[in-house]
Amino acid sequence: MKLEDDILRPARELYPMQVAFRRHIHQNPELAFEEYETTKYIKAQLRCHKIKLQPLDLKTGVVAVINPHFKRAIAIRSELDALPIAERTDLPFQSKRPGIMHACGHDLHMAVVLGTMILLNRLKKQLPCAVKCIFQPAEEKPPGGASKLIRAGVLRNPRVEMIFALHVDPNVATGRIGLRDEATMASVLDFNIVIHGKGGHAARPHAAVDGIAVAAEVIESLQKIVSREIDPLNPALITIGTIEGGTARNIIADQVVLSGTARTLSGANAKKIPQLLKRTLDGICRARGARYTFDILARYPVLVNHKSANKILRECYCELFGKNKVEKTPQTMGGEDFSYYIASIPGAMFRLGVRNTGIGADKSWHTPDFMVDEEAIFYGTSLLSLAVLKCGEKF
Repeated sequence: MKLEDDILRPARELYPMQVAFRRHIHQNPELAFEEYETTKYIKAQLRCHKIKLQPLDLKTGVVAVINPHFKRAIAIRSELDALPIAERTDLPFQSKRPGIMHACGHDLHMAVVLGTMILLNRLKKQLPCAVKCIFQPAEEKPPGGASKLIRAGVLRNPRVEMIFALHVDPNVATGRIGLRDEATMASVLDFNIVIHGKGGHAARPHAAVDGIAVAAEVIESLQKIVSREIDPLNPALITIGTIEGGTARNIIADQVVLSGTARTLSGANAKKIPQLLKRTLDGICRARGARYTFDILARYPVLVNHKSANKILRECYCELFGKNKVEKTPQTMGGEDFSYYIASIPGAMFRLGVRNTGIGADKSWHTPDFMVDEEAIFYGTSLLSLAVLKCGEKF
């Protein structure tokens, strides 16, 4: 295999097409589990390049395969969904849908994975295995789309032996990537709590059970789980993001709804925290004569890249673009449901640098002015294409 002829030149030739993919998707964002037009668009591009689609018993999402006759496969995963954010970039191809924006880079992810599949399809005779692409719905909304796709069988027929994914990173310069062997992203426990009290007149609190007072005590006590019951050398957090309750200033609320999230980089803590949440709720509600319901909406594992997959990515990137272009990704308390895939099979997610201060591509994810340097598409496509080829050689 010749890097220039098989990877770099084809990736550069595909780049304008991929920019067009990305801009079309960016202009037409869709929210989690509503990615109907995005699904149709992805399927159309794959069909256009004669890449076989596999049936998927879900309303949104796409799975396609190169060399389906092989028993073993390598997979590449992208996401489909956008965020409920009003874009503020003034790009000529900014979102046409008010209040919805690709503010996390999933549009670029899709362009990279589409291009990678097109490139690898041209090299399919050199591939000693099958290659799957998985375009997943609803990465941004719990319970997420990864677990649904896994249950739907996307890791079977042919059997996926290793899986790769990328995530754009505005903290990493274009032309560079980030990798980490240890825990990289936190486990996620998204939950709702409902405090059930007893309503009444504000002038007669003794005849009621004040849901707001109980909720306030719960919120304050939950923070003691982190500060007093979790090893401070193992990071964890509990955040209550919303609180809803009450109808008037002189009415004691009978019900209060809290929504929150708990994050940790420790697998042991991830198992312990739900138990501590329930114990705290139970103790406070019993003491105050209230009841509660506790519902878990999502429970993502800690994202820990497999060293074998990281090794392939690292070696391939150095081979393509030289040494000293791979950074050590810092840990983050952000979560990613890609962790579901690599909890059961080897795989890794790398950070693709998209930072370019000259064009304003230096803003954080999930903000109205988030931008990416599209030149990163070339680097991501080149890396994934070579990584699949190198990984396949080991089968």
